[in-house]
Amino acid sequence: MAGGFAGGDAVTGRAEQYEGRITSYFILACIVGSFGGSLFGYDLGVSSGVTSMDDFLIKFFPDVYDRKHAHLHETDYCKYDNQVLTLFTSSLYFAGLVSTFGASFVTKRHGRRASIMVGAVSFFLGGAMNAAAMNLAMLIVGRVLLGAGIGFGNQAVPLYLSEIAPYKIRGAVNQLFQLTTCLGILVADVVNYFTDRIHPWGWRLSLGLAMVPATAIFVGALFLPETPNSLVERGQLEEARRVLEKVRGTHKVDAEFEDLKEASEAARAVNGTFRNLLAVRNRPQLIIGALGIPAFQQLSGMNSILFYSPVIFQSLGFGSSASLYSSIITGSMLVVGALVSMVTVDRFGRRVLFIEAGIQMILSMVVVATVLALKFGHGEELSKGVGTVLVVAICMFVVAYGWSWGPLGWLVPSELFPLEMRSAGQSVVVCVNLFWTAAVAQCFLAAMCHLRWGVFVLFASLIVVMSVFVILLLPETKQVPIEEIWLLFDKHWYWKRIVTKDPKYQGHHHRQDMAAAVGAVKPVVSSESEA
Repeated sequence: MAGGFAGGDAVTGRAEQYEGRITSYFILACIVGSFGGSLFGYDLGVSSGVTSMDDFLIKFFPDVYDRKHAHLHETDYCKYDNQVLTLFTSSLYFAGLVSTFGASFVTKRHGRRASIMVGAVSFFLGGAMNAAAMNLAMLIVGRVLLGAGIGFGNQAVPLYLSEIAPYKIRGAVNQLFQLTTCLGILVADVVNYFTDRIHPWGWRLSLGLAMVPATAIFVGALFLPETPNSLVERGQLEEARRVLEKVRGTHKVDAEFEDLKEASEAARAVNGTFRNLLAVRNRPQLIIGALGIPAFQQLSGMNSILFYSPVIFQSLGFGSSASLYSSIITGSMLVVGALVSMVTVDRFGRRVLFIEAGIQMILSMVVVATVLALKFGHGEELSKGVGTVLVVAICMFVVAYGWSWGPLGWLVPSELFPLEMRSAGQSVVVCVNLFWTAAVAQCFLAAMCHLRWGVFVLFASLIVVMSVFVILLLPETKQVPIEEIWLLFDKHWYWKRIVTKDPKYQGHHHRQDMAAAVGAVKPVVSSESEA
């Protein structure tokens, strides 16, 4: 690409020798693996709806209920500003933040599949605890168990999908995680719409139904293959080759299998994988994948809208049922965005989607802020026309996020890390993501109360920063084999100045030269002759 942003054409190696086809075994693995996203999505959707249900507020947050009904049909930025209420939401993400480091150990030592199963069990227990909650303590304990499940699932599922997929369609396959997340949100919104009419225990049904996807994922995971990358990493070479052949539908997997073995050998030569993230040669992965993208994904303001969309719409003067219905609309927009992204990400690339969506999201937030500054917060009901403008603007924001920062926020970090630090790197990704998720969740209602319409200007400003970050620092990774992505940074206009300063850079460069030399030889030579 112009301007020094190297893409797939810049990478040399064995990629052109990779063979295979889309098999039914591969499709099954993708479907079952991707449903880990439904845990995350269902909780995002169900939490936002339950916190606006009167029966739930009466039992656990009577002060919020009284404040809400004192001005039921008036606009008020501060109706739901209650730190204990927001703790109900954010406690899950703090728990996920801590659990992801345990997930890293399980994922590396026992495989991606094991982490998915542990996450499903924890999520099931959390759903059961929340459905049976008799007091606030039980509610928070249930949220912590749900958080642990999400920590394990979000750590393992993006890795699983990126590793199991053929490199030419890795983007679309990885985005199944985002698609099932969006479907989980939409299902939760629909569930909330109906359970809101069941008094006084409808909220228990909403929370308890979290056990359904958890059960489905656990049972499905019993039949999942482990990824060849993980099997090679753990020294199970024969099994890795068997799975690779079965997933690719061919015995001609020599080139891809050699890349996996070389990546594994490099991984075993590295001591202290978390410490290795700080090495100069890994600075691009640290800045872009581990810190920048997962933080910016949350600082876009999207999850705040998802968490509190019913609350936002009620604060805007919509009735209870109308606000839940509006949440179904925004959930549908997320699904549409995810589908668009799956179709376009491997055709147009990651950068194009990031940049286009950034412009659309900024404009949407400016419209929302302008309308609220002029029409909102004066103790009057919003007109239907003004309300419609707000819903349309929010939907345009949501659909843009749905094809950019939503799916790509998980796809790109899962691609960037080399095998030796992929599990540790993904743990940092999830940790940073959930930290900012929790922080934004805990602060958003208070920020909306005090900054008023300015909170949306703040999000628009952050999206400007995010877009510039992508334009300047992210190389294009479309259709580049996952074990060769580290080569992109050697040719990037900025990162090549950084990685070449590392004393071990020449060792990495030797791997690149060897891969290029092997790529020029047909048939593929053995690993012994390469050595």
